[in-house]
Amino acid sequence: MKECENVILDYHEKAKEIVETLSLTEKVFLMSGQITKEEIRGAIQKKIKTHYNEMPYRAGGIEEKGIPPMLFADGSRGVVCGRGKATCFPVAVMRGATFDTGLEKQIGEAIGEEVLEAGANLFGGVCVNLPYHPGWGRAQESYGEDPYLLGKMGAALVQGVQSKGVIACVKHFAFNSMENARRKVNITCDKRTEREVFLPQFKMCVDAGAGAFMSAYNSYQGVKCGHHDYLLNQVLKKEWGFPGFVFSDFTWGLTDTVEAVNGGLDMEMPNTCYYGEKLTQAVRDGLVPESRIDEAALRIICTLLAFRDKRETCRRKKADYEQHRALAYRCAVEGMTLLKNERNVLPLRCNKKDKKIVVMGQLADCENIGDRGSSQVYAPYVITLLQGIIQAANGAEIIYYDGESAAHCKRLSKEADAVIIVAGNDYYDEGEHIEADPDAVKIKNYGGDRAQLGLKKRDTEMIEAVASVREDAIVAIVGGGMIIPGQWREHVAAIMLLYYPGMEGGSAFADVLFGKKNPGGKLPFVIPQSENDMPQVDWDATEQSYEYYHGYTWLLENDREPIYPFGYGLSYTKFDISDITIRTTEEQIVVTATVKNIGAREGSEVVQLYVGAAHSKVKRAKLLLKDFTKVFLGKGETCEIHLTCRVEDMAYYDEQQGMFVVENTGYDIYVGTACVLKDLQKFSVLVDKNGSQCESGQISGFLFD
Repeated sequence: MKECENVILDYHEKAKEIVETLSLTEKVFLMSGQITKEEIRGAIQKKIKTHYNEMPYRAGGIEEKGIPPMLFADGSRGVVCGRGKATCFPVAVMRGATFDTGLEKQIGEAIGEEVLEAGANLFGGVCVNLPYHPGWGRAQESYGEDPYLLGKMGAALVQGVQSKGVIACVKHFAFNSMENARRKVNITCDKRTEREVFLPQFKMCVDAGAGAFMSAYNSYQGVKCGHHDYLLNQVLKKEWGFPGFVFSDFTWGLTDTVEAVNGGLDMEMPNTCYYGEKLTQAVRDGLVPESRIDEAALRIICTLLAFRDKRETCRRKKADYEQHRALAYRCAVEGMTLLKNERNVLPLRCNKKDKKIVVMGQLADCENIGDRGSSQVYAPYVITLLQGIIQAANGAEIIYYDGESAAHCKRLSKEADAVIIVAGNDYYDEGEHIEADPDAVKIKNYGGDRAQLGLKKRDTEMIEAVASVREDAIVAIVGGGMIIPGQWREHVAAIMLLYYPGMEGGSAFADVLFGKKNPGGKLPFVIPQSENDMPQVDWDATEQSYEYYHGYTWLLENDREPIYPFGYGLSYTKFDISDITIRTTEEQIVVTATVKNIGAREGSEVVQLYVGAAHSKVKRAKLLLKDFTKVFLGKGETCEIHLTCRVEDMAYYDEQQGMFVVENTGYDIYVGTACVLKDLQKFSVLVDKNGSQCESGQISGFLFD
């Protein structure tokens, strides 16, 4: 069941007519990026002033034949080539923590407008790669650890961006969950893991109408993903019916002309090395059929025409940067995740002029908005956490200290009315791994995968020093992925996860801290007790196997209790879920419930639906997220919510039959506000199917446990 029809299909005949007028050289030109290596190298060398992605990258385009060029703008937290105007939204993992697809669609609309303002027509920032291990350096660019959450949020971004006539590019296809070894590693996994864990989110983006895909640097099952006939031709284009075009991850995304083009790669980006004249000659030598070139040209032209016409027919809205910055602020508030709040130390009451608040940590006083690789956004300003606190402190005295001396941390803490500690990571610790290219361009390496998942020693010592002299310390953790809090967590009063909160992050944090806003985030990943409670990954490997379980499914399978479960997050108010009923049809389960705000103030809650199949004939996760909805309620307000799970989404992949199968068995339905078995309300349904394909499944009844 597709979320929307793909507009590209309507342009097939028109594009076919154009292709028939093109020479082989012209068709190959459409498949070739036009920036030179020298231009990339020059941008890298002048990196302080000009980012290597701070320009729309052009490919193809033959104006006299009516074919517009593809003009690429990178992202994921905003438009990279915004030239100092672009809105820097919170990183994708924080947007995943909002569990708000409507908000993500609005962010997509804003990004689409800013892409057009920057002179581009394609946004390369829809990243739905699943972090198999939370140490993956680019986890911040994706939405969390769950395939369904990834797919729903990615699809929302696709729809928002493309509503403005901008092509949304989904990346990196596929199995790209290692950064340091991304260009050399070969990933292997069994077919069920492939189809149930690592590919569903990409298909959801196809079903949402995505216009383009980017391949990955890594190999899969011994074949480079940019050359991968199975992934690109058989699965993406044939099985899923993707009508758009596929281009390479930049510069190193392909290493052979014939293998890449025959494997389904339609375009080489951002420069031409293996396509261009080499591809033209390969066709003349009989190594590549010209029909394959025709197909690639057809896909490119169809997509470019469809979105050009969409831009012309929809009312062009000039980017409203003030409105977009308000959206970035709202997203930061909705994504901030309160993990601990003993004795209701938060929100802070700041109504005395003589109140003294101490803020500690190097990261409190710096512009910490995420990695500085291909997703770096150049915003006109960034409000730091310290600046936000000062602006919102209502006249209280704010004392800032970087935390260098543990003894001084203690002295300041004893004198303060409140202590806020900021700890965590920045772009040196994680992100895209930036390194010198083969031609010896000298730049400082940074980013990459994380070797350890806890806080740095300096941060830990700072927190422990403060916690030793007062019990009401507040710890704010910044970072692009899961960070395991040490034993210090038992000795502080409050812990809040801020991720990388974007250009308005300081204002959002302060307003949550002082109670003007309620934290709305839920964990998009599990936080385990130990790094040993995660799959093991060698970040420098040339061979890496991905297993079926990871994240919260791994902990459930191995009966390990997390520190904080997937989907968890506290609020300044309380909610009650009642009157849960289950209605069944031939196609889906519909869960209806009443949600009431029973606390003292307004706030939001995320109601989550999980499904398990304890009696399955194959080994399956104990439960998996299948739907969620976010509600905003004032004090005492009530609303009715609906959650659904399609029969086909209860299937497993049968490797022998080569398709998804719905079993004739009982399924457990769980409803709640976090992935905690003892806290979820459980029901059962029986699926009665006739035949083996998932479309034939029928829910015949349900039983209450």
